[in-house]
Amino acid sequence: MDTINAKNANRFGIASAVAVLALGLSACGGMSEGGDEQNAGSGGSGGASEEPAETGGTDAAMDEPFGPACADVPEDGAGSFSGMAEDPVATAASNNPALSTLVDAVSQADLVDTLNGAEDITVFAPANSAFEAIPEEDLNALLEDKEQLTEVLTYHVVEGKHAPDELEDGSFTSLQGDKVETSGSGEDYTVNGEAGVVCGNVQTANATVYIIDGVLMPQS
Repeated sequence: MDTINAKNANRFGIASAVAVLALGLSACGGMSEGGDEQNAGSGGSGGASEEPAETGGTDAAMDEPFGPACADVPEDGAGSFSGMAEDPVATAASNNPALSTLVDAVSQADLVDTLNGAEDITVFAPANSAFEAIPEEDLNALLEDKEQLTEVLTYHVVEGKHAPDELEDGSFTSLQGDKVETSGSGEDYTVNGEAGVVCGNVQTANATVYIIDGVLMPQS
């Protein structure tokens, strides 16, 4: 089972027709002008510092999970986005109620240690609804055939942690051996032209997870 970025200066002078105060007023004028120049410089620095902060905010937004199903993820606890980021992928998925069927399948195929022990992978994780779309008889047959189940599940895992922009026109080799193709842009991506990403860019300790609305089948 791989994110972006005023100057104001005011001047015034003080003039007086009273000769005896000319020097004093000139001095005051110089101090005011200097003060304004310093304030202007300070304001310029403040303006310049705001721009990187704004860019940083954009970069941070690009790193956030996206998609309509993200609203179903718990706001706190082990199954939340922050909680999942602390655990390896199989453990993280087990804490997310939207992935309970996938977790059962992974356990039945004895792949928990394999996934938890992998380094830097991307997992296209079918949501519960994806498994529910499979006829019950076919799903039960798949779950009872450990060899075939392993083939299907490892087809959902590719090497490397891939960011959303890498899915725009992506082609990845799965752990099962066949190619997984992705396409799309922004927050709208599909896998193999059939399964849509419903909650993407979810981070775990060792994986980037894209929750999808379909179960992918190997080509061979």
